[in-house]
Amino acid sequence: MNMMGNGIFEEHFFLRPTADQELVTSILIVGGSTAAYGATLGALQAGSQVCLVQPQLVLGGQFTAQGLPASDDGKLLTPYELIPSHRRDPNQLRDSECFALSRSQRQFRQCQRQQQPVNNQIIQNPGGSWVSHLSVTPTVAADCLNAAIRPYLEQGLLTLIPWSTPIKILMEESPRRIMGVQFKDAQTHHHFTVRAQITIEATDLGDLLELGNIPSRVGQESRSQTQEAALPEDSHPECQQAITFCAVVERSSQHTSPLSAPSGYDHQPWLQSCDFTDEFWIHQPDQWQKYDFYDPDGMFRYRRVYRSQDSDAVQPGDITVLNWATSPLGINGGPPDPSAPLGCGNDYPFGCLVGVSPEKRQEQVIRARDRTQAYIHYLQTHGHPELKPRGDLTWTEDGIALEPYIREARRGIALTTIRHEDVAAKFFPNQMRARTFTDSVGIGQYHYLDVHPNHAPGHVELGDGHDALPFTLPLSALIPIDTEGLILSAKSIGTTHITNAAYRMHPMEWAIGEAGGHLAAFALMEGVTIQNITEQQTLRIQFQTHLTHQGIPIIWFNDVSHDDPDFAAIQVLTATGILPLQNLQTLNFMPDQAVIWRRFRRALAQVLQWSLESDISNLASLEPIPSAARARLARENSLDRFQFDSEHPISLSQGKRLLEQLSLDPLPATFNASLAENKPITNRIAAQILWHLWTSIPHL
Repeated sequence: MNMMGNGIFEEHFFLRPTADQELVTSILIVGGSTAAYGATLGALQAGSQVCLVQPQLVLGGQFTAQGLPASDDGKLLTPYELIPSHRRDPNQLRDSECFALSRSQRQFRQCQRQQQPVNNQIIQNPGGSWVSHLSVTPTVAADCLNAAIRPYLEQGLLTLIPWSTPIKILMEESPRRIMGVQFKDAQTHHHFTVRAQITIEATDLGDLLELGNIPSRVGQESRSQTQEAALPEDSHPECQQAITFCAVVERSSQHTSPLSAPSGYDHQPWLQSCDFTDEFWIHQPDQWQKYDFYDPDGMFRYRRVYRSQDSDAVQPGDITVLNWATSPLGINGGPPDPSAPLGCGNDYPFGCLVGVSPEKRQEQVIRARDRTQAYIHYLQTHGHPELKPRGDLTWTEDGIALEPYIREARRGIALTTIRHEDVAAKFFPNQMRARTFTDSVGIGQYHYLDVHPNHAPGHVELGDGHDALPFTLPLSALIPIDTEGLILSAKSIGTTHITNAAYRMHPMEWAIGEAGGHLAAFALMEGVTIQNITEQQTLRIQFQTHLTHQGIPIIWFNDVSHDDPDFAAIQVLTATGILPLQNLQTLNFMPDQAVIWRRFRRALAQVLQWSLESDISNLASLEPIPSAARARLARENSLDRFQFDSEHPISLSQGKRLLEQLSLDPLPATFNASLAENKPITNRIAAQILWHLWTSIPHL
């Protein structure tokens, strides 16, 4: 295995505060989640100083401490060559990571491929997992995460404090504002305080919300709380997603000593060996199909994270993550009985971690870890004595992850709540996108609402509302309703129990964190509050422009890369509605398609209106409209005198004459030269023209 290191920074990079020490920073990020990392990197890239306080030494959350470096990717991240030919969009970019992910997240994925070659070759999916399009070992993921952060540590821009959890919120009232957080070091037991201008809640369970008594919800809400039609009238806070202690094991070439069975094995309900399985049964149209443990479509390769050969076949030396929920259980070597209970892996559905006492939470964590230990023991003693726990890849002795894989947290009540009706495919018939929020600051996609229910009664059945379409992340879902100085992140944003099931996946949690980190840095840079950015349209668009300049997509287009020179123009003009989505049945922008006069005229009129409002907004209400504003108003009204066919393309030469007659700000000379050609104006050229005119408006 080619690994950069063990995934943990050198000791001198960590700060260990003394008892009662007080630190001051610009941005405080609390938690060890994937979003905490994304927020840290985003804020640092935007030029801010950051203090990250987390419970472990290793960064990265799901990818590392939680032991799941096989990314849960949606179908839009499927490598193009693996998409069935009849389902391919011929206009889609061949590299889906260039349109579905931010530039930073793609760089992270590229690093993992480079650091874990297969047979000395860099390939698309080093681990060859069949459920994930990219899988590597936890230590390789950690090293690649560290590589992007290291320069900021060396420059002194990042303060990194490990082993610590929040115990108290420092709150100022009227208006209610977070001023800082008090922490406890789990090793030294010292208490220390970090004061910050902006705090980001990026814990895996939403702990700051509970500590600060910040409005929040737990578990499955009621219909009246979220207005989701699928929900029952009563809330069920105990209905939460199961947790899982992942484990990393190798198929070794020889037998190993099995892990000892945990206390209570075959006695406690969560430790029953008769529930476990190593077979994967699926029902084909006319029969059951069984896949054995090492079958290419079996449970070992489900989350395989290392292989020595570029092959689907599982070989000795291959390594996987055990992270299995449920599947039908074969009966006496034969096919399953559909009415019988499902067979189980190491998901722990016997309790919940949110909305319970710290003691109860810790009890559930211990039981969940015991369940994974029991599952490994079962596999090793039921036909797989060669399974070898790889604690060197999990920073533990037994190959079980440092922390449980968390699927659901306490959720803050935000300015916007993302509802089932905003995401599920059934609410967008004949469309390719779910709701595109005007204040979008990120995109995500998972093909269904993936709920792993615990055993609490009352879980909603979504029926035909199970499938999800590509969705967006509204800025207002990161802002709590009544607390300033706080940004919601990770799984604590304004989702619901239902929609969290899609927003919780690795790529989306990164996007959530990244947007929040940039938001904090942007607010400080502009000298405004987070609330100002959501309330003032001009500031919001400036922030969206900032994000797109960082290669962060905010609208779904599968034919425009985050490295495209017109990426910001296309993304922001679409988000604002100036160049609205053309065809809701595709994810295409169609940059080379000719733009018709009606579409171009409407967009140009909106740009002129923005310009007029910009002039007037800076004046007292009793002052006369300035001559420049009157001229822009006249230009907008004069568009009606151009007698172009509304449904036909407008040529470059016509566009040049139009702009000249409207006496608009001059375009660059090189651009004017291209306009002289008698070719149609394409969507790309229209975006270039409109962006040039629009960004010349004061304050934009």
